[in-house]
Parts: sequence; structure tokens; C-alpha cells
Amino acid sequence: MASRQELSVFLSTVERRAFKQAAFAVRDDDAALDIVQDAMMRLAERYADKPAEELPMLFQRILQNRIHDHFRRGKVRNLWVSLFSALRGPGGESDDEFDPLELLEAQGGTPSAQSSADQVESEQTVRIIEEEIERLPARQREAFLLRYWEDLDVAETAAAMGCSQGSVKTHCSRATHSLASALRSRGLKP
Repeated sequence: MASRQELSVFLSTVERRAFKQAAFAVRDDDAALDIVQDAMMRLAERYADKPAEELPMLFQRILQNRIHDHFRRGKVRNLWVSLFSALRGPGGESDDEFDPLELLEAQGGTPSAQSSADQVESEQTVRIIEEEIERLPARQREAFLLRYWEDLDVAETAAAMGCSQGSVKTHCSRATHSLASALRSRGLKP
């Protein structure tokens, strides 16, 4: 079992290299710092009871998993951003307060009003998405909505669902793949 001192020394010696490794992988210093900090926390929380000689291998596996998670989250986020990009406001507004569903409630004569054809198309798209979300198995739907609509992180979602973080990731992955496939089959490009 590694002592607190051994764990502290290990983390201080690996910190700079791990940051460079993550920065090269994700090409974003802020994201790389978050990844390294998360990997260090995970090592300290879950594997502090392991022998000191196992720490380097464990840390590298955790770091690599966090880097992969970063790309997975980006891929899923891009899927939904591109899916909802057709629902952007006039001029392609990207305001953080923008809600695509507000377009469906736009009143005539307002800047966010749409033509009748656009409004019908938007309503149909939202209805199709909602139908496909409703068809998901209960746990997948719950994980998907908590992660991507409520914007909870994996740990918060796991706590809310009363399951492991790995289960949350599995449910979310299956849900996004099912939704993408279903939306493609119905003529939408996710």
C-alpha cells in the first residue's frame, strides 16, 4: 500500500508530463488541465491502497480513459449540436440563453418568427426527436436526459440514478447510438 507521502511524490513527479500528454492529445490546455486533475483525483480516491510500484500503470490507464472520455463527450455534444443547428435563431444566433424550442412558440411579427413551412418543419423535427426519446428503454432515457438535457456530469448522473458511473456511460452510449440510428431512419441527419 502506497503511503500518503509516496502518492503525493508520485503525483507531483507525473503532473507536468501528464499535462503535456493530455494537451497534445486534446489540443486544449484548459481541457488538458481538467483531464489531468480528474485523473489524479481518481487515482487518489480509488487506488491509494495499491502498492507504489503499481501507481504509474494505474495512472496512465486512468489518464488515457479520461482523454477518451473527453473525445466521446465532444462527439456526442457535436451530434446534438448539429442536430439542433437547424433550429438556430435567425442569423444563426449562438447565445447561451437561446432555447431552440422557443422558435416553435414564436409570435408573428417578432424577430424569431418563422415562415409557416419552417415552423411546420421545426415542429415535426422536435416531435420526431421526442418520440424517439420516448421509445428508449427507461434507464437509457433517464441517463440521456440527465446527461445531455439537464447537463449533469457522469458522477452526478450516477448519483441521481443510483448506479455506477460506468452504467451511466453505457446507458448514454446506447441511447445516443439508438437515437442517431432512429433519426437517420426517419430522414433526419444527426
